[in-house]
Amino acid sequence: MVEQQFQQKTKELIDALKNICAAYGLGNDGNEFKIITQTFLYKFLNDKFAFEAKKVMPAIAEAQNWEVALSELTEEAYQKLLRRLGDTDTARLKPSHFINYLFSQQNAPDFAKLFDDTLLDIAISNNDVFAVKTDGGAKVVLFDRLSNYIADDSKRDNFCRAIINKLVEFSFERIFTQKFDFYATIFEYLIKDYNSNSGGKYAEYFTPHAVARIMAEIQVPKAQQGQIKNVSVYDPSAGSGTLLMNVAHAIGENRCSIYTQDISQKSSNLLRLNLILNNLVHSIPHVIQGNTLLHPYHKDGSELKRFDYIVSNPPFKLDFSDYRDELDTKANQQRFFAGIPKVKAKATDKMEIYQLFLQHIIYSLNTGGKAAVVVPTGFITAQAGIDKGIRRHLVEHQMLAGVVSMPSNIFATTGTNVSILFIDAGNKDKVVLIDASNLGQKVKEGKNQKTVLSSEEEQRIIDVFNAKQAEEDFSVVLGYDEIVAKNYSLSAGQYFDVKIEYVDITPEEFAAKMKGFTENLDSLFAQSRELEMEIKKQLAGFKYE
Repeated sequence: MVEQQFQQKTKELIDALKNICAAYGLGNDGNEFKIITQTFLYKFLNDKFAFEAKKVMPAIAEAQNWEVALSELTEEAYQKLLRRLGDTDTARLKPSHFINYLFSQQNAPDFAKLFDDTLLDIAISNNDVFAVKTDGGAKVVLFDRLSNYIADDSKRDNFCRAIINKLVEFSFERIFTQKFDFYATIFEYLIKDYNSNSGGKYAEYFTPHAVARIMAEIQVPKAQQGQIKNVSVYDPSAGSGTLLMNVAHAIGENRCSIYTQDISQKSSNLLRLNLILNNLVHSIPHVIQGNTLLHPYHKDGSELKRFDYIVSNPPFKLDFSDYRDELDTKANQQRFFAGIPKVKAKATDKMEIYQLFLQHIIYSLNTGGKAAVVVPTGFITAQAGIDKGIRRHLVEHQMLAGVVSMPSNIFATTGTNVSILFIDAGNKDKVVLIDASNLGQKVKEGKNQKTVLSSEEEQRIIDVFNAKQAEEDFSVVLGYDEIVAKNYSLSAGQYFDVKIEYVDITPEEFAAKMKGFTENLDSLFAQSRELEMEIKKQLAGFKYE
């Protein structure tokens, strides 16, 4: 009950911040998401600092006002407190950074400048831990000058006052004992207006919970959770990090390090927020904004880094014609072993970029590593080209765990049917193929139709896959040789037994059926002759003309 109350209060704060933006003309503005996410993050870091400070200094916890008590410490005592905080996942703040301090200064002239300067000072003071890097080495700091997004500078002070007045109303401190599901819900609510319907060329949309959960619990089964440690988890097209958070939670946030790359600055900023909320601050230095295909960042020496777990929901089709030839070099032949899609003369936006991400993922996998990748379902049956070349590679190197073909419209933002490809470099035995296309319930989401799986259906997929269990018209368990015999098809339906239904009928019923077949054939032959005569007449007319 307490959890629900704080979840509701947190959502009310998010709504209040959005209302402030709307009141100052920034509703649905392109910069609104920066203001909402950054002010939310400022509040979160402020209260997290208080939470940690009270744990290491009881006098602060007992004080009537913790901010006043901290501001009264000597410089030496304050530095000692910061040292005692150790490696906790919180920003180092000064008393002048506290929300209550800004609240007390809100009638000062140029309050907007003070507000912005405070956020920037927090960012600079914590740059080593909280900055996201680009593939060129630049750092993207935590905060921007938020008041600059108000075009009328005469309204900036009031805008910043309105924000501070909302942030001071309640404390997040009680939520820091909450678990993954709480923060996953809050994060989704925080970004829902900026990520769910826009989709975006770079797969910025929010990956459905069903897909994220299935990928996580097949890669890290319940029996292994809490047993794995010191592993790396990678996503080369990370978006806002839904898949990564689910896998990290299954492994244990303190048992893994996250590595990411994504070309979108917006996604990288959202991912950073997601990592902070989920006690994965130690992974922020591994968050890279940049082009994974052209400039893969994570390396061991001169070679690409190999990872223990990889998850990805890459963009399926995208115009990369501008740099396609830069990828087609001898240096990339091993990474793109099955080939690089050609430029489509009249449809460059339909170039199959997922084929490159998939090959990059296979190349980036550690010995014995596991990967789960969302692919268009057409990938699993294509009879030629790069798709088939990738499947052949997985089979010949015996590194395929299986495929789950999902229902149509599992993503509300795309009509493309998708499957989840599971790669396991240690699986030399049986492969599981599941056809889950008939599961789920159709629901409307805005203007789009979406298929939603129940938790029981999700669990059925997970259990059948992990148990390598064959179920009639649902799953098959195959040897690699059987897949070779079917031209490397990974569609479960192509391996289902063909059913022939036998029905007892009388001789009279049989004669009647045969008569019906004969009459149908006679009718078809008659139509065929009429059509042939008509064509001959038309051809004769053309000849005469």
